[in-house]
Amino acid sequence: MPRLDTDTNTTAQMDTLRAAIAAHDGSGPEGAEIGVVRPAGPADAVGGVPARIVAAPGSTAQAAALLRAAAGLGLSVVFAGGGSRSDWGNPPRTLDLVVQTRRLTGVVEHAAGDLIVVVRAGTPLAELQSALAPAGQQLGLDDPVGGATVGGTVAVNGSGPRRMLYGTVRDLLIGVTLVRADGVVAHAGGKVVKNVAGYDLGKLVTGAYGTLGLVTECVFRLHPVPAARSYVRCRVTAAGADGVARVGRLLRTVLGAQLVPAALEVEAPPEGGYDVVLLLEGTPAGVAGRAEVAARLLGADALPGTAAPPWWGRYPWQPGDTGLKLTGVLSGVPDLLAAGRAAADRHGVPVGVRGSAGTGVLYAGLPAAADPDRVARIVEELRGATAEAGGHAVVLTAPDPVRDRVDLWGPVEGLELMRRVKHRFDPDARLAPGRFVGAI
Repeated sequence: MPRLDTDTNTTAQMDTLRAAIAAHDGSGPEGAEIGVVRPAGPADAVGGVPARIVAAPGSTAQAAALLRAAAGLGLSVVFAGGGSRSDWGNPPRTLDLVVQTRRLTGVVEHAAGDLIVVVRAGTPLAELQSALAPAGQQLGLDDPVGGATVGGTVAVNGSGPRRMLYGTVRDLLIGVTLVRADGVVAHAGGKVVKNVAGYDLGKLVTGAYGTLGLVTECVFRLHPVPAARSYVRCRVTAAGADGVARVGRLLRTVLGAQLVPAALEVEAPPEGGYDVVLLLEGTPAGVAGRAEVAARLLGADALPGTAAPPWWGRYPWQPGDTGLKLTGVLSGVPDLLAAGRAAADRHGVPVGVRGSAGTGVLYAGLPAAADPDRVARIVEELRGATAEAGGHAVVLTAPDPVRDRVDLWGPVEGLELMRRVKHRFDPDARLAPGRFVGAI
């Protein structure tokens, strides 16, 4: 429920924001939809930081007017989609206004012949896939959390197992409409003309956690829905160095063969053992043939089937746990698995690791009840392991006691360049202040 103690200043600011939106819906202030601008409630907090006002524009023009008015009032702003990753990143330093994208939904254009879709940012990924399905097409992005929106997926650069074949958000996003902090609308790529000289706008906003502007529309490259899928699963029960060595051999075998997998995932649950799972997509005959070859290559323990394992495409943590993203070169994946097991044994904390062995992107989960000092030590050890593997480790989400003990982002190259870009787009640092790397 909205807070009932709304002060006079907040009420006046809400009136200003409501009038800005209403001026672009043709109804006037009296006809503005109830709830488009409202007092914030406890459920609207971001990273534990309470907001004062919530607004939900229904178009790019309304969003531009809203942010222009917010700039005039000097409000700090955070954007919210489905809320499935609202606990990722640092808490904002200040938070006056939450801008929701719940009314920015729907497909604007689906050019099926060109394999292109223009979609509003608040559209849930699942709804977009359903809209594309009748044409036999798909956006090659997974939703590991469930309930993610298009804009939220772009904001955190979210992707899942099939990134191996289809690529990540940065690969599939070919155009974007962005409303800057001052309310200026910028377009780039896709079916619109680029007007932000010197910037690849789509790549800049992907993974920027809403610190550069509000994405209202996206243009994506699509792919046909495959006629058939097969999951080839191999369970490795060996423990210690033998188990990791076996996993490494399996991964090298798959990557060295001409199987063209859509995904190659590995699971290392806290209770021990490993799962290596290969996803093959294509024509029924082609998939069947490749699945047979894959099962033969992986050995007698390999089992092909049409159903994904229960853990497929999900992060190895629950709400409230500590979750990390670990990256490294492909040859370093076994070392990261070994590092996770070694850290768990050394500190007595269960560590589950799973992810895309075919792209060098893994995720690690540690329980919320774990001692925060031990978790902090494990984070530092995994950072060292990822550095040796040519990558890095980022803490995506964590309980407050862990956040107090670690730098979520860790060392990041190019931080000064990121600061300059932030200043160019948001000179007053009002958009998601402090949420991104280096407290940008």
